[in-house]
Amino acid sequence: MKRASGFTLTEMMVVLAIIAILLGIGVPSYRYVTNASRASSEINALLGDLMYARAEAIKEGQTVSLCVSSDGANCSGSLAWGNGWIVFPDPTASDTPAAGSVLRVQQAFTGTTPDSLTSDTGISAVSFNRDGFTQSAGGAAFPATTMTLHDPTANAQWTKCLLISVVGLMQTETAINPAYGPCT
Repeated sequence: MKRASGFTLTEMMVVLAIIAILLGIGVPSYRYVTNASRASSEINALLGDLMYARAEAIKEGQTVSLCVSSDGANCSGSLAWGNGWIVFPDPTASDTPAAGSVLRVQQAFTGTTPDSLTSDTGISAVSFNRDGFTQSAGGAAFPATTMTLHDPTANAQWTKCLLISVVGLMQTETAINPAYGPCT
């Protein structure tokens, strides 16, 4: 008796069921990984530029500022940090960059509905004095601030926070840290 080659309908249905189960598990996991990676990348870009500004202030012995900027050349005064920011030397602590003095530019967050990044104290600029301590425009005292990054769905598992202390120390954390509770 000759045996026919190929697949039976039952075998094909079993394979399709296995593929459907794997896709049902894999697609949500992939979404979590990509969203978490994007959020971490965006908050770490701000952390990196803040650390760079602090290091430059100490190295150069003068105030260096970081402010919200939508054009990459001037401070906009906006509170929406997701629009981008610039790092620049600010010897007069005025939060106004001199022409051609911008050290770094971060472009606005991209996407059909980009993430939002705001501070709990309503700041649009952070400055570091020559000792590496934070200060506000004009050299005023800087309040301890939490910068919070939200994805468009405001899902807590993708929310990241950046804490900036009054002495210029910075750390990032997830929105819900079991040891400390929510970061906002």
